[in-house]
Amino acid sequence: MKNIAILCSGGDVSGMNPAIKHFVEYALEKELTPYFVYDGFKGLIENKIVKATHKDVAGIINRGGTILGSARSKKFMEKKFREVAKKNLDALNIDMLVVLGGDGSFRGMDIFYKEQGIKFCGIPSTIDNDINGTEYCLGVDTALNVIKESIDNIRDTAASFSRAFVIETMGRDCGYLALVSALTCGAELCLIPEVEYDLKEYEKSFKKQIKNGRRYFIAVVSEGIKEESSEIAKWFEEKIGFESRATILGHTQRGGNPTIYDRLMAYKFVNHALDGMLEGRDESVICYTKKGFEYKSIDEVANKKYQLDDKLLSYLKKF
Repeated sequence: MKNIAILCSGGDVSGMNPAIKHFVEYALEKELTPYFVYDGFKGLIENKIVKATHKDVAGIINRGGTILGSARSKKFMEKKFREVAKKNLDALNIDMLVVLGGDGSFRGMDIFYKEQGIKFCGIPSTIDNDINGTEYCLGVDTALNVIKESIDNIRDTAASFSRAFVIETMGRDCGYLALVSALTCGAELCLIPEVEYDLKEYEKSFKKQIKNGRRYFIAVVSEGIKEESSEIAKWFEEKIGFESRATILGHTQRGGNPTIYDRLMAYKFVNHALDGMLEGRDESVICYTKKGFEYKSIDEVANKKYQLDDKLLSYLKKF
């Protein structure tokens, strides 16, 4: 039997545990021996590598985060420590890895493969949805549902007190979470890093809406815009004349019970990842595109900047 391992790297997302569960199930179905690597690349170096069974993944499908833990490792950037990681894998006859993570994790594995020969397949896993080459990353749907619940709850208070609420989402330099949330939650304002904005352009329209009876405003902003969310709230008070509050959702967006869609996508991502390696794809990332699932190179995925879909960006004109 061939041996295969799985690890999580970078930020955790809801959807990793369903992926880990199916990894064990599908590996055994394919007559592979599955192993866990705890604490990401750090675990490779510290030899936190353990054989996995069905018992290890029972009851985890509904849990957010990752039972394997995740950690960033500066040591893995050094060749001498990558050599240690290779020796640890060799001792267990593991020459295939499934990596749940983002573009930084994939770049690390690219070096590891070219230098040490460990085959791998990456599964895009980040709520930011900012990995080039894939329309969807594991964990995004759960994050969007957490944001949706938060905005819907905040709207109740906004309507009750006639206030403006500025809600900040995560996403680094990618406005995907903010834009999709604003569109699907009926926000009056959406600001994202990809599009330049001038708040003065909204003043006339918002004041007219107030005159016509508007009692509250919901603004969704991405953490990567040029101003702090508190500054946008201050603008509402000083220029629009509306009492305002800023709410930073922060890491609540990363956790929570994985949605049905994320559980299903975890299943499909894992199937394709293992099938790809068994078919001879030694270094790839499995991506979800308009054509379905595709295997893409590290260069295409990790070394090119992600761009929001033009059609999705065109919807921003409603704000």
